Amino acid sequence: MIHRRTSSQVRFLTAAATVAAAVLALGGCESGGGDDGAKAERPSVVAPGEPGEAAETLSARKAEKAVGDDTPNSADFSYAQRMIEHHRQALTMTALVEDRAKSQRVKRLAERISAAQGPEVKAMQGWLAQHDGKDEHAGHEGTDEHAGHEGSDEHAGHGGADEHWGHATMPGMASEKELDRLRAARGAGFDALFLKLMITHHQGAVTMATDLLSEGNNILVEEMANDVIAQQTSEINRMRGMA
Repeated sequence: MIHRRTSSQVRFLTAAATVAAAVLALGGCESGGGDDGAKAERPSVVAPGEPGEAAETLSARKAEKAVGDDTPNSADFSYAQRMIEHHRQALTMTALVEDRAKSQRVKRLAERISAAQGPEVKAMQGWLAQHDGKDEHAGHEGTDEHAGHEGSDEHAGHGGADEHWGHATMPGMASEKELDRLRAARGAGFDALFLKLMITHHQGAVTMATDLLSEGNNILVEEMANDVIAQQTSEINRMRGMA
């Protein structure tokens, strides 16, 4: 059975393997290629084990191999592209709160969601641009078209109809009818509907992020997915207490 290392273990091994490899190279230069150099003690790396498991001592070469190849695969690209659209709808919803909500708790929650997901959209856009994912791996660029309007009510229609991916592949997305009801609501009625839709929306994001952890291959995307799971699970629990 193959055990995939956690992102923290991979980061540790990457740094350790780099240092060990540099020490090996330095030792090779100093030895001059003679027998003494060949017999010199080579550095090892102590890699942390999984929870409850003992640490593992690896040679520099084994540490480099343990890091593995984290070249992005189709699941990584798909996740980033879809989650950008998913986050945009959340930003569309939070942009409605200030003028419609009655509860200050709902307003503060919306501010936190917006403050977290706006930068996450930009981070995923940056990752896609860095890996040339906006053209090669997507029918929709998912990068800059609406970058300046994530939270604006002016572009609210873009958040509801998932033109490029379809609701079947975007769990938790509100329909256009649901968004229209939210736009029309005011006061306590708005608060209740906002919480209901946003709980479902967050649950969908957690599902997408969880799927990525088992299907993706890139460490940075995995870290972004873990952040989504942690942040939005916490917010789901908070919203359930407010509903």
